Amino acid sequence: MLSFWLAQHRAAGLNIAGMGRISEGRSTSLSARLAGIVFIALQFVFVPAFATPDDDFLAARDAYAARNATRLDQYAHKLKNYALASFVQYWQLSLNIDTAQPDEINDFLEHHSDSFVADRLRAEWLKSLGKQKQWALFQAAYPQLVNEDTDITCYQLQARLASAANDNGPLSEAKRLWFSSSDLPTSCNPLFERLADEQLLSVDDIFTRLRLALEAGNVSVARYVTQYLPDKYQSGVKPLETVAENPARFLEKHAYDLTTRGGQEMVIFAVHRIARTDPEAAINHWEPIKARFSPEERAYVASQIALHLARQHMPDALTWFGYAQDAPLNDLQLAWKARAAMRSKHWHTLLSAIGAMSASDQRRPEWRYWKARAIKATGKPVAADEQFAQLSREHNFYGQLASEELGAVIEPLVVTYKPTEEEIKTIASIPALQRALVLYRLNLRAEGTREWLWAIRAFDDKQLLAAAELARRNELYDRAINTADRTQQLHDFGLRYPAPHRDTMQTYTKRLNLDDAWVYGLMRQESRFISVAKSSVGAAGMMQLMPATARWAAKKIGMKSFSIGIVHQLDTNFALGTYYMKHVLDSFNGNSVLATAAYNAGPGRARRWQDVKPMDAAAYVETIPFTETRDYVKKVMSNSAYYAARFGDPLTSLKKRLGVIPGKNSQQDNSSDEP
Repeated sequence: MLSFWLAQHRAAGLNIAGMGRISEGRSTSLSARLAGIVFIALQFVFVPAFATPDDDFLAARDAYAARNATRLDQYAHKLKNYALASFVQYWQLSLNIDTAQPDEINDFLEHHSDSFVADRLRAEWLKSLGKQKQWALFQAAYPQLVNEDTDITCYQLQARLASAANDNGPLSEAKRLWFSSSDLPTSCNPLFERLADEQLLSVDDIFTRLRLALEAGNVSVARYVTQYLPDKYQSGVKPLETVAENPARFLEKHAYDLTTRGGQEMVIFAVHRIARTDPEAAINHWEPIKARFSPEERAYVASQIALHLARQHMPDALTWFGYAQDAPLNDLQLAWKARAAMRSKHWHTLLSAIGAMSASDQRRPEWRYWKARAIKATGKPVAADEQFAQLSREHNFYGQLASEELGAVIEPLVVTYKPTEEEIKTIASIPALQRALVLYRLNLRAEGTREWLWAIRAFDDKQLLAAAELARRNELYDRAINTADRTQQLHDFGLRYPAPHRDTMQTYTKRLNLDDAWVYGLMRQESRFISVAKSSVGAAGMMQLMPATARWAAKKIGMKSFSIGIVHQLDTNFALGTYYMKHVLDSFNGNSVLATAAYNAGPGRARRWQDVKPMDAAAYVETIPFTETRDYVKKVMSNSAYYAARFGDPLTSLKKRLGVIPGKNSQQDNSSDEP
């Protein structure tokens, strides 16, 4: 250590020989000189190595997170010429946003308009101006904002009211915001209070939002909404929290007053609350008292019960949707009415449900596909083919199935455009993308992704493919995929469906006789090949293994010295993930749809979602109750077909890959020791 210190200080030009001299002309003993050297050397042992600009940037970020403006300013001085200096400047302004001068803000926005932090600062500035009611400055800055949120929208409506008191347009827009099941920002409250003061919120409007909040389970929002009710309705809604806590007890005790609207709403809430987990129990509570409610209220309750019956694949779901025929069903209810009809092959009911959906929902791929299936099933093949033809141009699960309905199968993927080296070099020179690459290098993935998305937001197909190739070369496979996925006319499916580490993966897939295309289709959806990926629920690595699953698989394969910390390691992740894939595949007799659902939601749920009789696999997938799992299975199976084409596997239709889902009773339950 001492020799290292001496070498370092010789290099620094220090006079080592003179360090033992206490004063000119005064001699010291050798031991004293050595003691002095050792003392100084020990001091340097505990001094950290010189910080790099990257270290300083991360420290500045920590200072910002701690709201330590003084420390942040110290690092900002050192980082003036750093690639991410704009972030540091943004942090400085953000910490002082309420006292910042307009010139400071505008100067930053002008010089850093190519970065997402500029739009973020503009949003923070607008919120600060709104709080301070500086409406002239607010109105000047608002038109340049790109990413608006509800908070700013409400401030903007306040600004318009302040500048034109007789303009009722802002109040009309505010009333549309009122009908939300979610908690809205406090900036909206003055608007709602103005609506109430001017008697533009009716009692029906208030009860409508109350129902929306309670349907979504947002009891705190519902309690907020009740404050707008006139006094005579307040006593009826007092039991709100009691009902939320134990709705069955509330109904069994008859702790309600059905002569008041508030009391009726609490009973309706209680029945709905029970129906979420036990629709049949909800029916048992509802039937004896339903006669005391109006036809409209009975239809409304029936629509809520029907929704949850359909989600649980209960056979009387369509019967209850029939009871709800006079209720205005929302898109969620109509979707589950369509799924219940799909599952039982009631094609006319399916068409009716899709036809009642909003225009935006009717344009969704799933409803266009199932509408065409229903049209075909009702004896109109030509009209159905017209629908399939339009959908077949889309590169997604239902686009593939629609194409196959017309007789086509995915063939080896054709690259329609490859960016030149000059195009890639031009893209790589864009400052925003350079900053994104630095952020990814520092493992600041959230910031890197935002900067990347900001940079490519107006790219054409050629630029997108060049950016996707740049991402691939930097092993940012998630960016390569998501960027290449945006192209409209020119495509490179190799960038959309990369296969990193395939040699390593094949060590495991060949040993376990697993389909490479299915494994890569699953990994693409799980992690986009980010080895450090970690989900909000704790799943880790490229194959997104939950801790309990990883421990179980490690025990099964006899892995020694296993710890959760090694799950991110490539070989460990692949070994455990492929073992579990093989296990669930074998558990479902080789059915990859059920195995995919099991990998995401657990084998028990995948089994529970089967019907008692064999069913169309596409119908099984579309009627999975969990939105996340439903979307996941579609994308994994779609990905698998594309990867099979990329790997040059024998051509197999997606429909054949999906197969038929066997009935529950035809399959042995091997779930006894599964995690």
